[in-house]
Amino acid sequence: MSAFEVVGLAPGVADAPAVVLLLVWMVVPLALTLWFSFQQYNPLNPIRDGFVGFSNYALFYSNPAFLQSILNTLLIVVSVLVITVVGGILLALLIDQPMWGQGIVRILVISPFFVMPPVAALVWK
Repeated sequence: MSAFEVVGLAPGVADAPAVVLLLVWMVVPLALTLWFSFQQYNPLNPIRDGFVGFSNYALFYSNPAFLQSILNTLLIVVSVLVITVVGGILLALLIDQPMWGQGIVRILVISPFFVMPPVAALVWK
């Protein structure tokens, strides 16, 4: 193996532990969620448990509030998406117009993106 091939493998080898940890971080909760969805499990009464198959799903989908909750969720998602996209486009068109202090306005609009990481670091330290 030549030196160029070793250098080409180095980034992948260096990234491998982070990728494995990220996969474990994502896959383990997903697997546990699927496992518990097929169980009769109550954290307050852990003695009464066991495999119940799809009866949890049948109970969930037969609930009349389920359809209403899906409709409410879709309404909120679509509303927020439309407001965000339309508002963002209108703001972009407004900022793009030549005006006095255009540079300052652009800095004020983009500044929250620069402020948030230090604020998050201070909050979570």
